[in-house]
Amino acid sequence: MQTSKPADTYIPKDNEPAVKPIIVKAGQPDADINTGNTAPEQLIAYARTLKGIPYKYGSLKPDEGFDCSGFITYVFNHFNIVVPRSSVDFTNVNTSVTLSEAKPGDLMLFTGTDSTRRVVGHMGILVQTGSEPIFIHSTSGKANGVTETPLNSYYQGRYVKTIRVFK
Repeated sequence: MQTSKPADTYIPKDNEPAVKPIIVKAGQPDADINTGNTAPEQLIAYARTLKGIPYKYGSLKPDEGFDCSGFITYVFNHFNIVVPRSSVDFTNVNTSVTLSEAKPGDLMLFTGTDSTRRVVGHMGILVQTGSEPIFIHSTSGKANGVTETPLNSYYQGRYVKTIRVFK
């Protein structure tokens, strides 16, 4: 994976994380997210502390709100894990796994609200597997903001794939 500038040479704007988000353009060769020594349980526990923060398009600022990828960027950057900034840019990152192989901490990728366009436009972190998978995400829908949602029929229709982030 491409690396970002070290935090000491990057000057964050407003409330941006100290680690500058990187962009892996859709269609580029696969890239990997380096999670270092962070455990999926740590990442999920931290993500859950952000529940209730409202949705705001294009934002990764907790005092204003998050869009879906802003939420993911903010959570991963908290652990100094560099990730792409846009949901579509996760399309070719890491390794795809089937939903039956998925583990907590994996990233679930979905289409945007128009499920006929099979392009990634939304994402979340898988927090529970089994007969009713649950993911945490920032949604502009009814729940509006960071919330945990079961993989219901609406999201099943938008589901694109799951990517393994933690080895």
